[in-house]
Amino acid sequence: MSTPEHKEKVWKLIKGIKAGMLTTLHGRELRARPMYLVQDEYDGTLWFFSDLNSEKVFELEEDNDVCVSFSDPHDHTYVSLTGVGQVTRDKKLIDKFWNPFVASWFPEGKDDPNVGLLEVKVHKGEFWNSDNSKMVKFFEIAKANAQNETTNLGEHQKFGSE
Repeated sequence: MSTPEHKEKVWKLIKGIKAGMLTTLHGRELRARPMYLVQDEYDGTLWFFSDLNSEKVFELEEDNDVCVSFSDPHDHTYVSLTGVGQVTRDKKLIDKFWNPFVASWFPEGKDDPNVGLLEVKVHKGEFWNSDNSKMVKFFEIAKANAQNETTNLGEHQKFGSE
C-alpha cells in the first residue's frame, strides 16, 4: 500500500490527465486500452465506467491483476499504477460517478444493465515528474556528460508493496 503522501502526489499528477491506459491479460497476451477516470479524489482506488459485456471485464474474471498508466508528455509526467481490478454494479457508486461524459458512452442511461464500474485497488506504483524546461534539461544533460555522471531530470519514485 502507499502512504498518504504518495496518494496525494499520485492524485496531483493524474487528476489533470484523467485518461489512462488500462492493461489486462488476454490469455497470454497483454492488452491495453484507454480508460477515463471518473473520480474527484484519490484514496488508493481508481474508478472507471465500463460496459459489462466488454472483453476487459471477461479478462478480469480470468486474471484481475492490472496496470494503469498515465502520461502527459507536455508536462513530462508519467505514472504507472499496479493493482487488482474488479467490476461492480453498485447503484450508489454509479449514481455518484455518473456525468455527461459517461452518459455519451451509454445512450440507455445509467440504468442500462450493461453499465458497471471498474474498481482498481492500487498496491504499488511508480512516477516520473520533471518540472524543468527543455533548456534546463539540455543543461543538465550537458553537465552530466561533461562530468561523466548520471543526468538528474526530475523526480522519480517507487512506492507500495509486492
